[in-house]
Formats: sequence, C-alpha cells, structure tokens
Amino acid sequence: MIRLSVNVNKVATVRNSRGGSVPSVIEAVRVCLKAGAPGITVHPRADARHITPRDVQEIAAELAPRRGAVEYNIEGDPRPDLVELVEQTRPDQCTLVPVRPGEVTSEAGWPPTTDRQQTTRVVDRLHRAGVRISLFVDPAAEPIRWAAEMGADRIELYTEPFARAFERGATEGQRSFDTYARVAELAHALGLGINAGHDLDLDNLQLFRALPHLDEVSIGHAIISRAIFVGLDRVVREYLQVLAG
Repeated sequence: MIRLSVNVNKVATVRNSRGGSVPSVIEAVRVCLKAGAPGITVHPRADARHITPRDVQEIAAELAPRRGAVEYNIEGDPRPDLVELVEQTRPDQCTLVPVRPGEVTSEAGWPPTTDRQQTTRVVDRLHRAGVRISLFVDPAAEPIRWAAEMGADRIELYTEPFARAFERGATEGQRSFDTYARVAELAHALGLGINAGHDLDLDNLQLFRALPHLDEVSIGHAIISRAIFVGLDRVVREYLQVLAG
C-alpha cells in the first residue's frame, strides 16, 4: 500500500505569521496520526520561515513511541545545520532537496551534474546515523541514475510537471503520467524505492496512485488548504481512501 506522509509545514507558516504557539504543529501531528496517517514530513529551511529546529525535535519526541508504525521524514538541502539536526533526531528518512536562492517552494530536482563527492559524503554520513536517504529528482533517466550512483535508498519524484499537465486535460495528464511510469520502472530496476511529491492532490492522485512501485507520497499544501474548510482529520482520511484505491 502507498504510504501517505503529511507535510505539516503550512501549520507552522500560519503560526509564525502571528507569533506564539497557535496553531500547534504538535496538535496537527496528533490529528494526522489519529486519522491514520502513517507518516509525517517537515522541511526546515535555513530561514526558519515555517518549521523550526525546535519543531523538528518536538515532532521527533512525539513520534518516538510510534517508531516502526509511523515514519518521520525530514526534507532539506544538505547544509551543515540540517545534517546535524538529522543526526540528532534520527528520522526514518531524510529527503535531500536542492534549494534555489529566493524560491518559495522547491522548483526542480537535483541535476545530475551535482557535486558527487559532496553528495556521497552526506549520504554516507546520514546512513551511518541509521537514516534512509531519498534524493529529490526530476522525472528523467539521468538524475535517477545519478541518485543510484550516490548511494541513495530512494528517490522522490518531483511531480509539479505532472500536476500542471493533469490540469490541462486527460490526454496531457496521461502522457505525463506515462513519462513518470517509465522512469519509475528504471528506478526500480536500479534498486531504488520510489517516493513522490509536489502539487499532488485528491484529483490527480486518482491517476498518479497507479505509478509502478510507488512507496510513498508526501503532501502538504493541498491537505492543509482543504483542511481550512473541512478539517484536518477528514482530509487525511480522504487522502488515505484515495491511495487505497
């Protein structure tokens, strides 16, 4: 079954816009778990504009008694403080994501020209901490082969191109999905697990859930946006139903 990892960044964004502790990120995590979510994702950025190091540590403590049942995924660029935070909290998975100056959210996966020595050094270091490593990549053969060469355990496919194609209609959505299916088969053949994330929602997941060998989807913005109107518990359950087919 495809695992859902709920990204709670946006809860922290709302909290930080006012200051204080409301809404509580920990409360959001608890609601997600009660609804049946098998995973929680955070992406602490260098400017701490949403998730903070304290949030990362508090969520780690909250999930510790559930280790093995609920997975914790920390996303981020491999800057020194992020690597140290991952070593301290030892999540189930760390998804290494490139960051471009001034970006609001992730805009692309790692190019295959990325420094190999530096990448393998970080991957090896986090492996020694017992953390599974996923590399965020575009749906193309070269970056997937690069990820395998870097020693990654999984890739996370950047799915915004699929989401935009899906919006343009069934034909383009299917054509894009077919591209993702081909690279998923390649990743599987190279021994990589397959995650996916970015702009997936209740509509386009109806198609994307059929991706071959898909292990996990990480979804935040769409879940929190709908939760404003109908509640977080209900939305998490809706996504779990879609992923279950």
